[in-house]
Amino acid sequence: MRPIAFLLAALCLPLHAELTDQQKQVPLEVDAPDASMTKIVLLAGSVSNKPGQHEYFAGCSLLMKCLKQTPGVWPVMAAEGWPNNEAIFNNAKAVVSYMDAGEKLAWLEPARWEKMRAVMATGAGLVCMHQSVEVPAAQADEFKGWLGGVWQKDTGSRGHWDMHLSPGTSGHPALAGVTAYDAPHDGWLFNMHFADTGVTPLFTGPVPDTGRSTPDAKSHSGRDEVIGWAYERAGGGRAIGFTGADLHSSWRIESQRRFITNAILWAAKLSVPSSGAPVAVAEEDFTSNMDRKVFTLAKPKATEAAVKQ
Repeated sequence: MRPIAFLLAALCLPLHAELTDQQKQVPLEVDAPDASMTKIVLLAGSVSNKPGQHEYFAGCSLLMKCLKQTPGVWPVMAAEGWPNNEAIFNNAKAVVSYMDAGEKLAWLEPARWEKMRAVMATGAGLVCMHQSVEVPAAQADEFKGWLGGVWQKDTGSRGHWDMHLSPGTSGHPALAGVTAYDAPHDGWLFNMHFADTGVTPLFTGPVPDTGRSTPDAKSHSGRDEVIGWAYERAGGGRAIGFTGADLHSSWRIESQRRFITNAILWAAKLSVPSSGAPVAVAEEDFTSNMDRKVFTLAKPKATEAAVKQ
């Protein structure tokens, strides 16, 4: 009998798909026409999860529309988590990562990691959303030095639940024009490893005890958890982490759009208006540029007869 470990039973796994005709209309890797403009690089991850979840391409294209409403800002978007032309990183003032992470992180490969290290060394900002706050343990300390926080499986927990998000009282520019809001059944990561200094909590929310999966997380029962923070690196760079935005529908919440847009501007060392950045979008923008997600059908369990020769 041959080994049957390769036979997958009852799995529904998303398959990589080419860009849809609509997505092909989104300008990708188009550099700034004027070097004086503030360039923001948006790294949109590959196809992942179910429809309506992990819509990285659609989320980044929506953020491009928001960022373009601030004069002098030039967002540059790359699909599949990494640009074909790495020259778009030249003179970038901030990088936004919105993708699957951990071992799946698109820029985990050594040459790409080195490129990110070089970009961070220029003082460029970094904004990481949802799973992008996680990297493997071997890279965790360096990554924490860039973002100010990192999710690790030894203490971290994750899950889906309704959360009421309360902005902090720090007066941080990323919170300009942002109010408390409810995010129904979005996905969250919490109980991060944070840097010893330079971190400012921006958003906290209550976590159900059923969502506390590690001994360390369980030891903090009842504590509101930080799911959004700002960080000022010792070398002068800025960063924002936000662990929500699993559901694409959460971008309908104006305070979330404004918070992330503010965050990107602040990370790029731009002034944020006292009322917050403009983030007007049309209704069709919330359903545009969604991934084509193809799923395998459930397979019956393999029988001995099926694998005998």
